[in-house]
Amino acid sequence: MTDAHVLDRLREIVGPERVKASAADRELYAYDGTPLLHQTPLCAVAPADAEAVGRILEAANADGFGVVPRGAGTGLSGAAVPFSPDEGDGRPCVVLLFPHWNRIEEIDEENLTAWVQPGVVTQKLHEAVEARGLFYPPDPGSQRICTLGGNVAMNSGGLRGLKYGVTGDYVMGIEGFLPTGEAFTTGGKNVKDVAGYDLKRLLVGSEGTLGVFTRLLLKLLPRPAASRTLLASYSRAVDAAATVRAIIAEKIIPATLEFVDRTTIHCVESYAHVGLPLDAESLLLMETDGHPAQVADEAEAMARIAKAHGATTVEVATSEADAERLKTARRMAFSALARLKPTTVLEDVTVPRSELPGMVEEVGRIAHRHGLLVGTFGHAGDGNLHPTILCDERDAEEMIRVHRALDDLFEAAVARGGTITGEHGVGIAKRPFFARLTSPGSLELTRRVRRAVDPNGILNPGKMLLPSVPSESLLV
Repeated sequence: MTDAHVLDRLREIVGPERVKASAADRELYAYDGTPLLHQTPLCAVAPADAEAVGRILEAANADGFGVVPRGAGTGLSGAAVPFSPDEGDGRPCVVLLFPHWNRIEEIDEENLTAWVQPGVVTQKLHEAVEARGLFYPPDPGSQRICTLGGNVAMNSGGLRGLKYGVTGDYVMGIEGFLPTGEAFTTGGKNVKDVAGYDLKRLLVGSEGTLGVFTRLLLKLLPRPAASRTLLASYSRAVDAAATVRAIIAEKIIPATLEFVDRTTIHCVESYAHVGLPLDAESLLLMETDGHPAQVADEAEAMARIAKAHGATTVEVATSEADAERLKTARRMAFSALARLKPTTVLEDVTVPRSELPGMVEEVGRIAHRHGLLVGTFGHAGDGNLHPTILCDERDAEEMIRVHRALDDLFEAAVARGGTITGEHGVGIAKRPFFARLTSPGSLELTRRVRRAVDPNGILNPGKMLLPSVPSESLLV
């Protein structure tokens, strides 16, 4: 099999105009939102319909080339990068494009569901359902550009994850193709369905390794009747983290409970000019939603708890526009930090909420120990922090310190009962840590599932698992 043979086969399946193989096209799809990862594919292919997807996968198995499904490329683990840099098996790899699959096919107000194609931009679904008084809770930080297929593949989280959960909690059905090219359908509009294995849960978060999605059935909710947003300022970051723990202990589950540190505050204010307190060491963004009376009670209680735990000020939004201004402090965090240095390494460690104050302090110690500039923000309500290392990948010595700091961050999270990723996924970037910090039995079970579904290893090769010879004795 030659590269020319693969290209001819693909052109035969989808038509020449849908195979993008120029140098510019190959470079465009050589990376996603993850820094430091880059690998050019043989080409990118934009299938026109589901039949073409199945035929491409059948050809991949017959001819031995890899296939990487791709949405908007906003991922932060390298899951949409065409090949792992150390895969080295010489196989060509093609990127399968879905942004043009962008139709909301149905909004069913009676069953509170929506059928969508995988290329629908997340915010477009938000706008469409909210116009009908409905609500799709998952709200990843890149919602204005990321696509729902990618959200499902990575089981994306977001600011509302504390109260409403993550993408996987809203997937009711999936249509698509197995890596071997067979079509599948799982799930449906039934609220209850326990017939057989919950295959939806297996496919959600599989990072493009177990199937290609062509249609998604998503659960909707009634839109909350009211909401209120608050912003608390602190002179110590650990006090903001302690406030989170105290709010949950008082049996309040806010829609949003987000942490922003001093470095991030200054970057956001310099970038967006929203009037943030520059003398604060940290901020806590809080939002409650639901029945108006409940919202008023919870907002008052959260303000009281914040003040009792060291908040120097608590600002309450007076309008929807004012609430959006306060939310900018968190939503603009990544964009604002990225302006400081050439390279932005956004991480994603999660710990139990009770461990949050200690983890916040540990991030500061790790940054100091390795002499790095780190801005930290994140979904404090569910223990998910995003320590963001600002560096320059052209500085080899600094990048050594960056990798050592990452190692310390992941070790610290796991030591506190946490995990190496709460929402970004493993992809390429965290394969070494996944292999080291996950039990051997769990790794082998993951390998066996993947081999069973994708015996020829053609779908998103090199992701999640490091290449290795499996040990048949690990599962007992």
